[in-house]
Amino acid sequence: GLPTDAVSVENGIILSNARRWPLMIDPQGQANKWTKNMEKDNMLEVVKLSDKDFLRTLENAVRFGKPVVLENIGEELDPALEPILLRQTYKQGGTEVMKIGENIIPYHSDFKFRMTTKLSNPHYPPEASVKVTLLNFTITQEGLEDQLLGIVVAKERPDLE
Repeated sequence: GLPTDAVSVENGIILSNARRWPLMIDPQGQANKWTKNMEKDNMLEVVKLSDKDFLRTLENAVRFGKPVVLENIGEELDPALEPILLRQTYKQGGTEVMKIGENIIPYHSDFKFRMTTKLSNPHYPPEASVKVTLLNFTITQEGLEDQLLGIVVAKERPDLE
């Protein structure tokens, strides 16, 4: 899981309750690991923008209500993500749908979308920042101390874990 320092706990709470999809600044990979662990029982899809079929994977996740983690986002968001980021759904024939690219996909309410970047200090333009919930998961001094203490306790006194 995440470290138990205040910043990590706050980020976890914001991530769970935010209206917009999260973009996690995650140079150490903690948020990515935590998300994968939390969603492993829900058939999590992990994709990168460089994957040749990333849009098809996203379409299927939207259709079947699967969680998706889009890894290694740069400082610009792909325009193809716009309908997902803005949750642009509408009713068609009594079914809630979303247009992704040229395809109209049935929208499943269980769909979850998260993005991560390994960049430690990215600069996102305002038009990108208003479409996502930006969360900085860069490890803090307190979080690192907490993790190291946990490792030492687990080795020295496993009965206290």
